[in-house]
Amino acid sequence: MTAEEAAKRLKTDTKNGLDEREASSRLLKNGRNRIEERKHRSLLKRFIAQFSDFMIIILIAAAAVSYVTSLLSGEPDLTEPLIIIAIVTLNALLGVIQETRAEHSLEALRRLSSPHTIVIRGGRESRIDSEEIVPGDIIRLRAGDMVCADCRLISSDGLTADESPLTGESHPVTKDADLVLDGLTAVGDMKNMVHASTHILSGAAEAVVVRTGMDTEVGKIASMLLESEPEETPLQKRLADTGKTLGVAALMICGVIFVIGMIKRIPPFEMFMTSVSLAVAAIPEGLPAIVTIVLALGVMRMSSKNAIVRNLPSVETLGCATVICTDKTGTLTQNRMSVHDIRSRDDRLLLELCSLCSENGEYMNPTDRAITDAAKRRGIHADAYSTLYPRLSFVPFDSVRKRMSVLCRYGSGVRTIVKGAPEFVLPLCGRYRTATKTVPMTSELRRKIMKENSEMAENALRVIACAYRDDSSGSEVREYDLVYAGMAGIADPPRPEACEAVKTCRKAGIRTVMITGDHAETALAIARMTGIADKDSKAVTGTELDAADDDALRSVVRDNSVFARVTPEHKSRIIRALKANGEVTAMTGDGVNDAPALSQADIGCSMGITGTDVAKSASDMILTDDNFATIVSAVREGRAIFDNIKKTVKFLLSSNIGEILTVLFGLIFGCSAPLTAIELLWVNLVTDSFPAIALGLDPPDDDIMTRKPLDPKKGIFSAGLWASIAFEGLMIGALAVLARSIGMCLTGNEAAARTMSFFVLSVSQLFHAFNMRSEHSVIKAGLFKNKYLAAALILGIAAQLAVISIPAAANLFGAVPLSGPCLAVSLLLSMLPIVIVELQKAVISRRS
Repeated sequence: MTAEEAAKRLKTDTKNGLDEREASSRLLKNGRNRIEERKHRSLLKRFIAQFSDFMIIILIAAAAVSYVTSLLSGEPDLTEPLIIIAIVTLNALLGVIQETRAEHSLEALRRLSSPHTIVIRGGRESRIDSEEIVPGDIIRLRAGDMVCADCRLISSDGLTADESPLTGESHPVTKDADLVLDGLTAVGDMKNMVHASTHILSGAAEAVVVRTGMDTEVGKIASMLLESEPEETPLQKRLADTGKTLGVAALMICGVIFVIGMIKRIPPFEMFMTSVSLAVAAIPEGLPAIVTIVLALGVMRMSSKNAIVRNLPSVETLGCATVICTDKTGTLTQNRMSVHDIRSRDDRLLLELCSLCSENGEYMNPTDRAITDAAKRRGIHADAYSTLYPRLSFVPFDSVRKRMSVLCRYGSGVRTIVKGAPEFVLPLCGRYRTATKTVPMTSELRRKIMKENSEMAENALRVIACAYRDDSSGSEVREYDLVYAGMAGIADPPRPEACEAVKTCRKAGIRTVMITGDHAETALAIARMTGIADKDSKAVTGTELDAADDDALRSVVRDNSVFARVTPEHKSRIIRALKANGEVTAMTGDGVNDAPALSQADIGCSMGITGTDVAKSASDMILTDDNFATIVSAVREGRAIFDNIKKTVKFLLSSNIGEILTVLFGLIFGCSAPLTAIELLWVNLVTDSFPAIALGLDPPDDDIMTRKPLDPKKGIFSAGLWASIAFEGLMIGALAVLARSIGMCLTGNEAAARTMSFFVLSVSQLFHAFNMRSEHSVIKAGLFKNKYLAAALILGIAAQLAVISIPAAANLFGAVPLSGPCLAVSLLLSMLPIVIVELQKAVISRRS
């Protein structure tokens, strides 16, 4: 609709604006012009809410059981309960941190608001707080202003706006108050509107406010952020399920063990302590803390490679990522326009003319900046040339003429210079400039020029033509019988490393999808340059997305990798469709318009340099160098972290199962509890922790970026993992029981036999940790390549020897010093896990 129709609908006067009474009434009705926030829960309430999780309840119960056990043994010990409570507190704090992320996004959106705006009320101009602006207000805008609301232009004079905070595109948008557009026009094409959070680059305008606060385009983004809830990552879900399963299974097994003990006529009190201690050992209360430590160590490595992780558990999702959705401007491209192609018989003359016919100053648009930079590289300095050839007259660029013109003093005469779109400049030309002279323009030359224009446009270049004419005198520009000087092709070029990064993603089984607000032709050209699209690919536009329902959209996102002229709503729909197809999505972006999709993606990656606060707050990871290639490095680290978590989880669970089976087998084949309660807690708490942390520091495999993405449905618990855990747990339990039997044969002493079993159960787990380093032969991979794991082995063996050798410690644990032969046998049995698992890997490798 026209500006007058918009003003009539809003019941306002375009000359005098609203009166103060009406403005106050509308402020009460519509509310203040600001971004709403979700009502905050206090930190205490958020913290308490974290304890409703089943795994947390199990951990608290484990702490209570541990303390009761120590009380019943007559030696109260708070060490185990305090460690468990520390673990619970750590997880609760992480939950609170995650919950506040959406609130930070909204606070960043509020900071985008312009603090004051010039408004006309009752025929008088005044400067008021932007939050007091209401629909129907008439506001004035000039270069440098931030727009405070969505407005329909009433009048404009050379107005250009930077809409990159909203649309993500860096080039200036020329505005025209006289344009009348239909209601289906995309936000990026609304040339007769200005929107909240955008900036005025040049010119001046008057506009009528049509939408404020949450009704603006940026308000709609805030609404989507309010509606988005943080989802659990696959790892969090699987660990929660595993905790529940193991908790229930452990209680059942402990009950069975207690009954067996009663049948064996073991004293009830001793059996009770053994059963509850085994429950504490069986429940992997250290698992969340160890996983958190592994994540933190990996995140430290990532930060040294320009990727800052804001949300620890989401790192695991990087290993599962199947699609990276990326913005174009500033992400795949350099976010700086530059001249890439010149078609002229006299390049220097063309650059001189273009430089003189450009806007200068603080708010120079990117196109003119590209031209002046190119001219400067040829020794043509705009300031010096402006002084040498002073400007006498100027006709600014507008969306109808598609060109700008200047009249300069040139020698003893004047020179008119016209610069703009070739199809609007060429019809004004009657002559053509060669390297040495001027010749008449012919039809053949016109066809040649337009063919060159098409070739440049197909390569994603914004083509600017320039022409001139010399006169002896004059005070006005003369746009006829011009001399055609040539064309310059300007583009925001791809980052040099973007092509290689896309290629690496393809090898890793990750599809790269471009989602941009730019034109389809430009998007497709950049996509082809970077390897995202091939010559047969097409770009899907926002209009086409609007025409597709959710089911059809799932097919569209599966078959296409370039999406152009999209809105924030389109981006969110694309992410939802990809996720509905079973894809694990990573989304990169830098603008306000990316925030909802960043929040909804499985992992959002914002840009650290050009990224807005809104995008950073909505993301899980920040790329500090704004480099798309950094996401590839982050995926590599994410996969390495995922591998290390898998190694750690496998090690801890197989060790726990080994402890359960040691007690179970000992009771079935023996006559007394094979291990004391304190021995079980020692094995579970001390010998598990150091190797698990060391596994978290394991270097990545060489082939890590040639594997397919991990299946998010399986996560770390792939089909064969449970079988492997069961086999290795059985192996550890069998070796510990075997050690007891050999001990009875060698010594005939129950205490010595139990000590051998205790030693083998502990130290065999230390050696078993080396098996976790690779799914292939760990000897070929380098047995002691992980120096941290080697240190954990040495420290663990030293601690275990101290426990059984130092009299005070031995008495506490019910152990006895071992003779040389018994110790040698115990060490040999403890090293067998490496031999057994190596043989198993060799058999599996031969079969495959």
